[in-house]
Amino acid sequence: MRKFLLLALLLLSPVVMAETPEEKGLAIALETDKRDKGWQDSYAEMKMVLRNRHGKESVRQIRVTNLEVDGDGDKGLTVFDEPRDIKGTSFLSYSHSLEPDEQWIFLPALKRVKRISSSNKSGPFMGSEFAYEDISSFEIPKYSYLYLRDELFNGMDCYVLELRPQYQHSGYTKSHVWIDKAEFRSQKIDYYDRKDSLLKTQIFSDYQQYLDQYWRAHTMTMQNHQNGKSTTLQWDDFQFKNGLNDGDFKKNDLKRQR
Repeated sequence: MRKFLLLALLLLSPVVMAETPEEKGLAIALETDKRDKGWQDSYAEMKMVLRNRHGKESVRQIRVTNLEVDGDGDKGLTVFDEPRDIKGTSFLSYSHSLEPDEQWIFLPALKRVKRISSSNKSGPFMGSEFAYEDISSFEIPKYSYLYLRDELFNGMDCYVLELRPQYQHSGYTKSHVWIDKAEFRSQKIDYYDRKDSLLKTQIFSDYQQYLDQYWRAHTMTMQNHQNGKSTTLQWDDFQFKNGLNDGDFKKNDLKRQR
């Protein structure tokens, strides 16, 4: 019996073993991160729907490619296909843990590649309610973590964590994240502005699993509570392990993306 109890203790999740709210919050974040390792690279198609405060919509068709980078943040390439006036616009991002992310955008109308200043990470991405920092890859050292409580969200038992950015120039003081206990997927994020007021809420839905391991939300909606606008991302055609490498994510190739 003693051997059985010892084995059971050894098999306990780090989340169960954690004691303080800070330790538990970090343990949950580490488990979330661990479950999404090893996908190597990905491709997906995405429809971005922008809505103003009166409900009027504009739609953009986008292709997104990502490269998983061991020991650093991921690389991402976003190419706009529609509408015609922004066709060929491309955005390249090298995410990092604590060092400033490197981001560039090619605007066909200007015919040049522009570097996004690290101090502008809180700015809106292509007129959407997503900021540049929202589309950067999640890296553990970017935040401090605090477990707040357990709470049901959409019928799912969730952990609620408080994350505080540890990098410079964030537009947020903190965010509250709902992570389901079953699969450790983000379900909801509340973002608080620099005045510590609720700014935006992001909802994740329509999750599907790929390669028997990796969960991806096919719908993400960001609602801005202060200006009444919202942006919905509708994802499709996820593909993984396509054999991509660093050579597919070069700044000098942004002008040639079609």
